[in-house]
Amino acid sequence: MVLWIKAVHVVAVISWMAGLLYLPRLYVYHCAAEKGSKQSETFKVMEQRLLTFIMNPAVVVVWATGGWLAWAQGMVNDRWLWAKFGLVLLLTGYHHALGVWRKDFAEDWNTRSPRFYRLMNEVPTLLMIGIVVLVIVKPF
Repeated sequence: MVLWIKAVHVVAVISWMAGLLYLPRLYVYHCAAEKGSKQSETFKVMEQRLLTFIMNPAVVVVWATGGWLAWAQGMVNDRWLWAKFGLVLLLTGYHHALGVWRKDFAEDWNTRSPRFYRLMNEVPTLLMIGIVVLVIVKPF
């Protein structure tokens, strides 16, 4: 059963990461669209659907299966796991920030520049690198 849960966890992580990397890129393009334009309205729909139907369910599955795996495999006292947990917590905070920014776009209230979203697009990559190193190398 652990291998099945692990497989579901990995699929959920891939889905979540895809959204975390794609949504800020949509924001970059959305910044260039004129408020109220057909293009802007299309971005609003794409952003909302990505968050609602892919990212939100994926993050729930990641947390549920990750917790179950840690418990089932007796890793809850491993220090590397707690470091990973901290990075996943930061990634979850980033996810929530993306949701707040989506609401700004939905209401045509965005005041941030495309450069801001390009920089923010690097956050999940850096956190992902740290998470993967912790999971594979288990440095402590």
